[in-house]
Parts: sequence; C-alpha cells; structure tokens
Amino acid sequence: MTHASLTDNNHPDPDAILATIADYTLNFKAESIAARETARFCLMDSLGCAVLALSYPACTKLLGPVVPGATLSNGVRVPGTLYQLDPVQAAFNIGTMIRWLDFNDTWLAAEWGHPSDNLGGILAIADYLSRKNIIEGKKPLVISDVITAMIKAYEIQGIIAQENSFNSVGLDHVLLVRVASTAVITALLGGSREQIINALANAWIDGCALRTYRHAPNTGSRKSWAAGDATSRGVRLALLAMQGEMGYASALTAKTWGFYDVLFKGKAFQLKQDFSSYVMENILFKVAFPAEFHAQTAVEAAIQIHPQVKDRLDDIDKVVIQTQQSAIRIIDKTGELNNPADRDHCLQYMVAIALLFGRLTANDYEQAIAADPRIASLRSKMLVQENKQFSLDYLDPNKRSIANALQVFFNDGTHTENITVEYPLGHKVRRNEGIPLLKKKFADNLASRIPSQNCVKIHDIFAHQKTLETTAVNELMDCLSSVSTSSIKCSSQI
Repeated sequence: MTHASLTDNNHPDPDAILATIADYTLNFKAESIAARETARFCLMDSLGCAVLALSYPACTKLLGPVVPGATLSNGVRVPGTLYQLDPVQAAFNIGTMIRWLDFNDTWLAAEWGHPSDNLGGILAIADYLSRKNIIEGKKPLVISDVITAMIKAYEIQGIIAQENSFNSVGLDHVLLVRVASTAVITALLGGSREQIINALANAWIDGCALRTYRHAPNTGSRKSWAAGDATSRGVRLALLAMQGEMGYASALTAKTWGFYDVLFKGKAFQLKQDFSSYVMENILFKVAFPAEFHAQTAVEAAIQIHPQVKDRLDDIDKVVIQTQQSAIRIIDKTGELNNPADRDHCLQYMVAIALLFGRLTANDYEQAIAADPRIASLRSKMLVQENKQFSLDYLDPNKRSIANALQVFFNDGTHTENITVEYPLGHKVRRNEGIPLLKKKFADNLASRIPSQNCVKIHDIFAHQKTLETTAVNELMDCLSSVSTSSIKCSSQI
C-alpha cells in the first residue's frame, strides 16, 4: 500500500455493494407468487414465536421502554403486551421476542442466520408509519408493504451469506440483520437512493459483534437478543439518514480503515447471484423443534428411535451421531451446560432429550428438565462424527440438505437401525408436509397469550393471501397487542 492511497482525500463513488443493495431495494418488484405466499407463512410463524416467548421471564424482563415510563402515545404496539413504544425500542422488543426461543425461520449457507430477525424493525416502522399516517389523514401501510420489505430483507441477508463466511473470522451473523433492516426500513420511510446508501454505509461502519456469546465456554442469552439489537439499530440508522445524516462512500473498500481490511482479512464480498426473491422461496422453517437448525434432523431421528431405547437407558453403550461440519463447528459441545441458551446450542443435549422423552420443546431447556441426571449420562455416551457426504450435500446448491444420522448401540452387542434424516421438516422439499404443522404451531402459540376472540380475527386475516396483504398494519398489530388478563405476567404492561 502506498502512502498516497492513505492520504488521497478525493471522494470515491459509493462501494458497489452499497449501490447494488440500494438499487435492488428501490427497484425490485417482489411479485413472485411463491415468495409472497412463503412470506405469509414466515410472518405468521414469526409472530407466533414472538407471542410464545412471552411465557419466559428471561425474555420479558428485557422488554418495554428503555427506562420505565418512557412510552409513546399512539406508539408501536408490541404483540402480546400493552406497550406502546417508539419505533427503535419497539424493534428491539419485537426482534428479541421473535428470536428468543430459537424457533424462527433460518437460512444456511457459508454464513448462517435468521432472516425473520428483520421483522422487528420492519413491523415497528410499518406500524409507526401507519399510525402517523392515520393522524395526518392519510392511508396506513398494509401488510403487502411488510411482505415486500420482508422479501427484500431476506434476500439481502441471505445472498450475502451464501458465499461470505463471517463466522470464519469470528464475527456474528446479526451484522447482516442490521444491514438488511437498514436498507428496507430506509426505503419504507421514503428514502432516496442516496439516503439508502448513506444509511447502509453507517450500518457497515458500525462493525460487527463477536460470536463469543454463541460458543463454549461463553454461550449465553445475548444470542437471543442480539438480533433485536441489530434490527433496532437498522431503524435508528434509517431515521438518521432521513434526517440528512451523511454516508461514507467507501465504507467497505477504504484502504486500512474500511470493513474489508479491518474485519474481513482484506477480502471483498462475493455475490453468487443477483438479488431477487430466491431466499424467501427457499427459507427453512423450524416446524417442530425450537433448536439450532443443524440439529433438527438429528432430533427427528432421535424421536424415531425413542420407543426402542426409552426402557433400555441403562443398557446403552454408545450413541453415534453422524453430522455435517457446520454442526460440529457450532453445536458439538461437551461439559457443563449453564443456561437455556447453552443447551439449545448443544447437539448432544437436544438428542438426549429426544431419546429420553420423544419430544423437544422450549421448556426442555429450562433447569427443571436439565437437572435430570439421565441427560448427562446419555451425553457422556455420545460420539459425534462428521459425515463427509453430509457436509458436501449441505453446500450443494441443488440439495442444501441438513442431514444427520443416529444409531444407538447396547452393551449386549445389539443396536438400533442407523436412522438418517436428510431434510428437516421445515425444508422446501417437505413444504406440503410442514405447512399444516406450521399452522398448528401458530395456533398453539397464539393461544398461549392472545384472547380467543382476537385469535379468530388473526386466523381469518392469515387464511388468505389477499386478505392478509390488504389488511392495515395497525389493524393486525392491534389484534396482536390485546392481552388476556389471565395471562399477564412479570409486569403491569406485559
């Protein structure tokens, strides 16, 4: 690098990826029927996950205004609560709720992540704008606007993740939530191309959280609110851009001081394909188990084996789990597990629960279940091995499987069948099987918190694509924010 390259103060054109994201956000017509239909299920599922999270005090203690009493008259509604908040803090609340139980949709590639994390910011700004418009005598936004923003946010996060591994340099995927949220929220606010680029530049300049809180020996609850933090930051940066705050054209490519040199070992991002609606059309749902996605097929296999082992636990010699390299990298974990966030990122713990009980629910990560000594005993007998073919198929764009195989061996020399599950229930190739169960999951989650008369209204809204897309955002949020007095916990406003 020459001295001149560090002192040249001529302003460059915006980095190509900033311009590409801005142009896509402003100009792409998200008209794919498959994408919009899938987005309906993503929205439905994410809201259900958010409502279910309110049953857990570890989540609800983080919700509400930044300081007590800092509410906003006619502010954004937070589902399942009585809160009315400014859009930045509302985005944190909604995003944290959606992500809390590790039960929302997933994208797996070179980088992993959860594109529905962006809904915290999208819903918050859409509800805020709708209520503001009504006061000003204008029409509110409709869910069609939310779905369009979802498709674009999913695409921005997912396509960047395809070829660019942030985890390999120790960085966390919530960066991509901040970037995607920033782009689509600035557009929802009416931002110009320049304003979107300015906001995006600041999103990249913010840097990136470390993955420390996702891995042994530090796994903790921050992994459940990190996405809420990221999408709320997207709202803040979008609002700043709309106030005329400047951007930084070479935020990624600037020598020495740009994102690539500081945080990505000097490498530029590779984009395998143009932005469209590919990610939404191929999103992965967590239909049955609130578990890190690389373990989903292992849990399915363990539940199949459960009847053969539940009465022979003392006879087990070993449990062999064959998995993909990504699962070994993220969730292969031995030793003490200290909290629910630790347990839902432990492959052996999830498999042990499924073998013992024939199920895996959010409650199974709580201390009351974790204290069962049989879980530790089973974990001590597990061998986790990489299956090279599983790793190849995981990265194959024509397969994108997330396979696991499970076999239990007994002390007398007998063993169960080696059960292989290639595609989890929430995979695109199992959509026909998964969607009815996804709808049931939504109904069950809503019923845990929302009054029955509102549940009926919400199900009617989601029953048909046209009905949902033409519903005013504030109308849906009002239905969701109604709370049964019998379910109020932890706070006078929750």
